Amino acid sequence: MELGINIPNFGTAATPEAFAGWARFAEDTGFGFAMISDHVAVTPDVAAQYPGPFYDPFTTLAWLAGITTRVRLGTTVTILPYRHPLQTARVTANLDRLSGGRLIFGVGVGWARREYAALGVPFERRGALTDEYLDVILSSWTRDAVSYGGETVDPRPHPVQEPHPPVWVGGQAPGALRRVARFGDAWHPINVTPAWLREKGLPALRAAAEEAGRPVPALAPRIRLDDPDLARREAEEFAELGATHLLLDTYPGTPEAARTPEEDQRRLAAFRKSL
Repeated sequence: MELGINIPNFGTAATPEAFAGWARFAEDTGFGFAMISDHVAVTPDVAAQYPGPFYDPFTTLAWLAGITTRVRLGTTVTILPYRHPLQTARVTANLDRLSGGRLIFGVGVGWARREYAALGVPFERRGALTDEYLDVILSSWTRDAVSYGGETVDPRPHPVQEPHPPVWVGGQAPGALRRVARFGDAWHPINVTPAWLREKGLPALRAAAEEAGRPVPALAPRIRLDDPDLARREAEEFAELGATHLLLDTYPGTPEAARTPEEDQRRLAAFRKSL
């Protein structure tokens, strides 16, 4: 099971210097991948949990690609309805090509109703839009001509990775599991327990995959590294459940409880060494 780190791209500690430090840490410590989160319009409900300044994930990942050579780079998760799908397809294909094929494309529907309102996107249609946009993006990654909006467009360049960058789909609701089964290379649930996965989540995923007529996607959860001993036990259980990747998130959930990057990196390095 490959370990990755979640790089905070928000708050007062989010600076180019800090991002560079995180990138060096990930590569030097042997983590396999690094991911960052996504918000476009930081409304007050978002800012209460993820305060500004909030750095754009794609711009930041492109910059990180230029100062790294090995670590894979991804989103946890891109909120697909926030952007036009042809734009997202082009940006992600460019990013995969410019990074030498290191993109992991994590996607989800999001939760911030006020952010949807600020962007003029109907919150009630977020699931349907995510499915529609995933279909467009996957087509754009693999075809030289794509029809959308009544026009035929050239989406090239295509990504480096074949057949396309891995798509990690987040969410635990029934609609999310159907989306994972239909589009996903991996399921990327956030803050779930091994017990819940064993008893409910994975059986539901297997049923959704069978209904979709596709292989069961891989398991790539994200957990908080608040209690290192608990996280260590859970990591072992995730591995027993067949998880291929595990993303470690050191952000405690509120800005008041946040630690410095140096403290978080010491915690991550100790955790990796303990496994």
